[in-house]
Amino acid sequence: MASLPIDTAKFTGIICAVPPAPRIANRETGQLRVDRETGKTVYQVGLCLMAGSSADVVNVSVAGEPSGVQLGMPVAVRDLVATPWENDGRHGVAFRAAEIRPLNAPAGKGAGQ
Repeated sequence: MASLPIDTAKFTGIICAVPPAPRIANRETGQLRVDRETGKTVYQVGLCLMAGSSADVVNVSVAGEPSGVQLGMPVAVRDLVATPWENDGRHGVAFRAAEIRPLNAPAGKGAGQ
C-alpha cells in the first residue's frame, strides 16, 4: 500500500509521550529490527500529536536512536508518513519518520545522525 505523507506543520504541538525504545524483530531471540536501507536499529517513539482541542498518541518508527528525546519533551518530526496495512484479517496504520529530534535541536542531530 502507498505511504501517505503527513504535514506536521498542521499540528499545534508534538510531544514525546513514550520514550524511544528499540523495536524487537523476534521476541524469542530478542533480535532487534533493523532498517533495510540504513542498517540502523529501528526505534519506536510514542508521540502525542495535538491539533486544536484534540490529541492522539501514535507509535512512530524511526531508523537510529533519536538522541536527546525524552518523556514530555516537545519534538520536531521530519518526513512523517502513515502506511495502512492489513494482515490475516487484522488492519491498522503504521507511522514512520525520517527523524525525531528535540524541538530546539538543530536538524540532523536527531535519529541516527
